[in-house]
Amino acid sequence: MSPKLPSRWVLASGNRGKLRELRQLLAPENLTLLSQDELGVVQPPEVGRTFVENALAKARAAAQQSGLPALADDSGLTVDALDGAPGIHSARFAGERASDPDNVARLLELLAAVPAGRRTASFYCVLVGLLHPEDPAPLIAQGIWHGRIANGPRGEGGFGYDPVFIGAGLDMTAAQLAPGEKNRISHRGRALKALLDALQDARRW
Repeated sequence: MSPKLPSRWVLASGNRGKLRELRQLLAPENLTLLSQDELGVVQPPEVGRTFVENALAKARAAAQQSGLPALADDSGLTVDALDGAPGIHSARFAGERASDPDNVARLLELLAAVPAGRRTASFYCVLVGLLHPEDPAPLIAQGIWHGRIANGPRGEGGFGYDPVFIGAGLDMTAAQLAPGEKNRISHRGRALKALLDALQDARRW
């Protein structure tokens, strides 16, 4: 009989929006996801050059400091007309202490002269799962949500760039979608499904 997944995990992120979404996504799995802030985890500087590097560093730090298995999320928005920016700098696109509205405003400013057909963009999410800080085989999964950038913010839900991101095939921004619908099709929802499948397949927990 395969061992069960650990029931308690620490999320290596201080982003409340990510915590809320991941808790909703994990609810059917009966897994408890604790915020690193609840456990006094100090997040390391994000100095990696990729989402994967940053997620691995955050997961190891959280597992080391909390003594719990860790789940790390590093995600962001890439815009084709901006050569992939803001990318790994999504959370601080308008500066180190930028708010979500600040970042959205900066994005729209840079895209002001870009026509609708060239405003294509994608949300990327990388999730890393570690049983312990020295886990030699971290599980890594990614999810991608393709779409485009709207001309202005719409909707009150979500967080980050959700008010200006319109998923492929939709006419609403991510901030206008019901939480359940967004979680079903989003980059984060896809990444978590892939990670949970990998956890079950690995049979190493």
